[in-house]
Amino acid sequence: MLKLALPKGRLLDDSLKLLASLGFLDKNFSSDRKLLQRLNNFEVLLVKPFDVPKYVEKGAAQLGIAGLDTIIESKADVYHLLKLPFGICTLCVAGKPESQSFYERASHLRVASKYPNITFEFFSKRARSCEIIHLSGSVELAPIVGLSDIILDLVQTGQTLRENGLVVFEKVLESSAVFICNRSGYRLYREEILKLISSLEGIY
Repeated sequence: MLKLALPKGRLLDDSLKLLASLGFLDKNFSSDRKLLQRLNNFEVLLVKPFDVPKYVEKGAAQLGIAGLDTIIESKADVYHLLKLPFGICTLCVAGKPESQSFYERASHLRVASKYPNITFEFFSKRARSCEIIHLSGSVELAPIVGLSDIILDLVQTGQTLRENGLVVFEKVLESSAVFICNRSGYRLYREEILKLISSLEGIY
């Protein structure tokens, strides 16, 4: 039986709607508290978004749905089977408007982010030195209180940035949900996985 890791949070509702529309999940599925459920041809694992790529890479689940941002950040060695049309957002560098000129000329920056690996790669490619301050939430607060010069974070509508007096300085990565697969799981369940992907491709 295939195991499918789904992310709790912003991607879950769209993931469930997609799978239900294809008949892979039924109305008895509960996204409340039970973290492992057996339905139809799947065992569904509900995990934190940043953990989905690791569950799939390590074989605890053969399949998963995760944001491209979390996949890249995790450095998980998984197959990217299909880009999905939801969870669309952009990783951006942002800060206070009065800090933009400093950002453009500074040789060293203090950057607050939930994405230390992406942050390091982004600034390394530009030969810019930075101190990465790894936060797990409320990243927008960091430049306001002087913890960092800038942030590198996800932006969807930009409303949270505006409410906190921040603006986008630069785009880093366009992200959306991605269907991913464990490498050995693909070999073992190839026929079932290809059937699932074919069904998904048929509705886009």
